[in-house]
Amino acid sequence: QSLGLPITDEQIQEMEANLDNIDFAMAAEEEKKLRHDVMAHVHTFAHCCPKAAAIIHLGATSCYVGDNTDLIVLRDGFNLLLPKLARVISRLADFAEKYADMPTLGFTHYQPAQLTTVGKRCCLWIQDLCMDLQNLERARDDLRFRGVKGTTGTQASFLQLFEGDHSKVEELDRLVTAKAGFKRSYMVTGQTYSRKVDIEVLSVLASLGASIHKICTDIRLLANLKEIEEPFEKEQIGSSAMPYKRNPMRSERCCSLARHLMTLVLDPLQTASVQWFERTLDDSANRRVCLAEAFLTADIILSTLQNISEGLVVYPKVIERRIRQELPFMATENIIMAMVKAGGNRQDCHERIRVLSQKAAAVVKQEGGDNDFIDRVRADSYFSPIHKQLESLLDPSSFTGRASQQVAKFLKQEVRPALDPYQNKMGGKIELAL
Repeated sequence: QSLGLPITDEQIQEMEANLDNIDFAMAAEEEKKLRHDVMAHVHTFAHCCPKAAAIIHLGATSCYVGDNTDLIVLRDGFNLLLPKLARVISRLADFAEKYADMPTLGFTHYQPAQLTTVGKRCCLWIQDLCMDLQNLERARDDLRFRGVKGTTGTQASFLQLFEGDHSKVEELDRLVTAKAGFKRSYMVTGQTYSRKVDIEVLSVLASLGASIHKICTDIRLLANLKEIEEPFEKEQIGSSAMPYKRNPMRSERCCSLARHLMTLVLDPLQTASVQWFERTLDDSANRRVCLAEAFLTADIILSTLQNISEGLVVYPKVIERRIRQELPFMATENIIMAMVKAGGNRQDCHERIRVLSQKAAAVVKQEGGDNDFIDRVRADSYFSPIHKQLESLLDPSSFTGRASQQVAKFLKQEVRPALDPYQNKMGGKIELAL
């Protein structure tokens, strides 16, 4: 109307008055008869708006309705997920800050490695999630509107309506895009927006699934070590057969659903690859399933992970005991250096430590005993020059490097600023019904 087409105020007001007056039963009957979902609703809407019936869907195509709607829903879906992801990051950041200094045994290949801290390990999780936050924001912001493009993307129907005036067709495209809340529309489309857009959307959600699977796998492994556990309710039952069990069922659920989320990206990958020319309809049913499922799955995983991160339980005594079991072997280099400083020969010291450590390892592996390496060092007069230094040489905090400083700097410079836009959406704790 604003660009000169003969559309009356009365027609517009009639349509606006009936926006929510949807006769779904009639639409279902129309679709059964017409075998076309959009035209079923066009007819149903026209029934409610007899004065506007002649102009409803004027110049449009089904994909003008469906694809533009999908893009709005995708954008709004990201806007629902992003604050939830920010809340998870915030909860984990609080946890990392609280345990920034607590030494814990690090693992590579799931074999004992150098020490790290509980908070530093948590920052590995947070960093992945911060990358996901950035990826989701980028995918949302990269979305454009399909706009007003016509049946094969040429805008021919609109050019005819405006009697060959290209500037009015472009202005209509711009106005509709702005009204839908988008800054840009895709300059080139077929009948649909490129299905590669769906690949981009589900790729970042699949990547989020991978991050959460890794985090919850770590938590499950730590639960087995009895170092860290997810929340476990007072009357919760871990197993119907084994009353003592404390199964990490929330983390297991996250892993289970995350695997489903990761596989969903295969759908748009295949769909985009077989979109013939300007469009074929074998994308439609597939997209109605995978796009919705991806957002719904990501949503419940984030809610579950928030619940986990708000109730993580740490067992310091177990962590300390595991450190005591492994730290003596890690301290051997420090012991050699201290002996050399006290006047000892590096090679002689190395050989003595090799022999003692092998004997201590045999006690651990063959006899199931505790690591007695330090006791053997204390009992060997060769090491008498450094006997008084052994406690300081075995201080776990001296083996964690810059872990504490890394946590503080990372949270301050990268994590907290990334969360700033979501501060008013942090909400309270979340409880899971099951």
